[in-house]
Amino acid sequence: MPTTHSSIATARLPLPVKVGQVNQRLKGWEAVRWVDGAPQVTDVLRAEVDRFGGIGALYGVLRADPWSEVRWHTGIPPERSVEAYAAVQDCVMSRGEGLPVLFVEEAPHGLMALGGTTLPVNLALGATMDADLARELGEAVAAEARERGTHLLLVSGLDVLRDPRWGRAEECFGEDPAIAAMLVEATVRGMQAAAPGEPIDESHVAVVAKHLAGQGAGIGGRNGSGAPIGRRELGEIHLRPAFAAARAGVAGFMSAYNDVDGVPCTGSRELLTDTLREEWGWDGIVMSDGGAIDLLARATGGLPEAAALALSAGVDLSLWDRSYTLLEDVIGAGLVPEPLLDQAASRVLALKERLGLLGATSDAAGTDRTAPADGAAAAAPTWPSDRSRMTVHLAHEAARRAVVVLSGEDILPLNARKVAVVGPNADALHSQLGDYAPPRPAEDPPAATVREALVERLGALQVSCARGSDLRSALVPVELDAGWKDAADPVAEVAAALPLTAVTALAQNAEAAIVVLGGTSRRTYEDEFADNGAAAGPAADTTNGEGVDLAQVALPEAQLDVARAAKEAGRPVIAVVIDGRPRVLADLMGIADAVLLAPFGGPSSGRAIVEALYGPADASATPVRGVLPVTLPAADGVWPVAQDERLDAARYTDHPQVRGPLLGTGLPSGVGVALVSAAPAELSRTDLADGASVQVTVRITSSLPGPVDVPVIVFGRRREPGIVPRTRMVLAARRTVVEPGASELVLDLGLDALGSWASGSPHAVPAQVEVWTQPELAPPTDAHRIRVTA
Repeated sequence: MPTTHSSIATARLPLPVKVGQVNQRLKGWEAVRWVDGAPQVTDVLRAEVDRFGGIGALYGVLRADPWSEVRWHTGIPPERSVEAYAAVQDCVMSRGEGLPVLFVEEAPHGLMALGGTTLPVNLALGATMDADLARELGEAVAAEARERGTHLLLVSGLDVLRDPRWGRAEECFGEDPAIAAMLVEATVRGMQAAAPGEPIDESHVAVVAKHLAGQGAGIGGRNGSGAPIGRRELGEIHLRPAFAAARAGVAGFMSAYNDVDGVPCTGSRELLTDTLREEWGWDGIVMSDGGAIDLLARATGGLPEAAALALSAGVDLSLWDRSYTLLEDVIGAGLVPEPLLDQAASRVLALKERLGLLGATSDAAGTDRTAPADGAAAAAPTWPSDRSRMTVHLAHEAARRAVVVLSGEDILPLNARKVAVVGPNADALHSQLGDYAPPRPAEDPPAATVREALVERLGALQVSCARGSDLRSALVPVELDAGWKDAADPVAEVAAALPLTAVTALAQNAEAAIVVLGGTSRRTYEDEFADNGAAAGPAADTTNGEGVDLAQVALPEAQLDVARAAKEAGRPVIAVVIDGRPRVLADLMGIADAVLLAPFGGPSSGRAIVEALYGPADASATPVRGVLPVTLPAADGVWPVAQDERLDAARYTDHPQVRGPLLGTGLPSGVGVALVSAAPAELSRTDLADGASVQVTVRITSSLPGPVDVPVIVFGRRREPGIVPRTRMVLAARRTVVEPGASELVLDLGLDALGSWASGSPHAVPAQVEVWTQPELAPPTDAHRIRVTA
């Protein structure tokens, strides 16, 4: 990969200016306020610019959520974003040394700003297994952000889910590193649209991929806890997505809070320099997570020592840390040499140059540059813009492809025209959005809960609704008047008083009961409840999100009781689980006639769920299916459960079954996939390393009456001499439209699929790989075998 260096003579800059360039200070909403209809920079920003003669980056000018306490009436309107950024840039350029600031925003699943389009969470994108769609979504979000003036987006995608108890499960593409690598690489290519080291144009943004590394392997599923894993596990599982992002030319990586075997990621030179730069040849910026450098003081004993450790490890840009503001004194004390600071500042400036922010006016440092070409002078975009409308369309397409049918295809699509939709998530928009979502606009036509989407499809008179329970607990009954049974609308009366009785009554009065259960990442503002998720305090019933780790992931009994109450009516029961983590669904699958799983799919996912229940509203549209991006646990306390755990015959004596439905479950029962051939069956490690591949031909048959859009997965078990093999792993995945009858699909298995990832990048070594397409964990007797020879 080519290296990138700034044209600015960094060593000739004053020391305070260099320190300023590696600091990402303040929170953007504290640096600029919206006052009397106009943006105003604050004294806090001015003081910071004066302190260092500029700042490297500014985080979150547009951020809106409960954590920032920014809302529609206090935040920066979408159409005024460019104006707000321009006010900040003018302050930085006029008071500092003439170096522009990078504008950094969050985009965990869409731009986290007022008017930003909320996408399905990564776990939902994992269920789509659609790299082309991930690239399109990345391109759309980048265009939406750059239109508003943003330079750099922080994008989740490196974390691989290894424990369903972890609250941030929804931010992962799933449990398999190959799927995560495929989707994060597609996202980076869509957002940046530039080869490694090449300029990023004004329709795209730079990406910092997070988090590096091993965060999904924290002890006990607790957020930020250490990952006690060996180097092989780190390389094979957790570094593979990062290597894919580096190969795509990602502009930066964010170091994670956690440690790996006791070494904090933010202070690991082995990870941030030896692996990223020397082994992979990648050259970009490493940014720390918020306050992560200061946390190194736990290992170093003080903030100056923490700054020295991080800078020596390879961290180029801090995020809110006090430690990096002390670098002038740290260098003066001899804790680190000044050339290390020069190197870090040069990388930050190189990124600004890659984004076109530096130009050609002479300054005291002997460098040519002009005012930033960042679009600050461009006309303010209208909102909603054509680009944001396109992003909404793509987000809905992703939500459609993410719904997984786990059981009960014999009753789908539904014929019922009168339904009871019950359960705590039946009419809860906040439970569709996921964590870190901005507040919704007052007028939000694309949004629809499951109840609202059913009303659109069937009519208001055909849909009745009751919660039945909260997400964690039963609803408390209220006392009824003695004559409630004689009321004009007894169901409505009893719904508030006897929640489970109401569920049964509604189901008896319908042709089918749709029970909508699951979780939510809902968070609250300090003084009110909000209908979105973000990094403030979780609501009382919150079950997902950062810092919301669970000891138990089985559906609570209160929710199962709602399904049981519906079942008592004797009508078909279709359960829909809207959630952002793997759940134990064994009991629910024993109650319901059909079970669907919908990872948090965004504002319009209610319509996507109804489409999965009834088929597309447009008869000409191709039906779509998602598949499980994770393996579900069979019971609480039975973990790990991932499909790619190493072969192990041991079982718990009190629960012999380890896994529920496997990763890849969800194809329509009328669709069959079989491996036809794998050629050549043998190739040398030299040829594999030089780009040779094996062509795998898959035969797909369909007895369905029309086409269906589904993912096709090739699984494998790789046997390397001296290494205990993993049970099963994904070798390749691709979405395809399956027509009635039979067709063939050819997939290439190259070094990524057949090589060793023990070091974090692929290497060709002698091995035998068994290849198959059926959903079983063990290779079938007719599995094909590929040999990589010495």
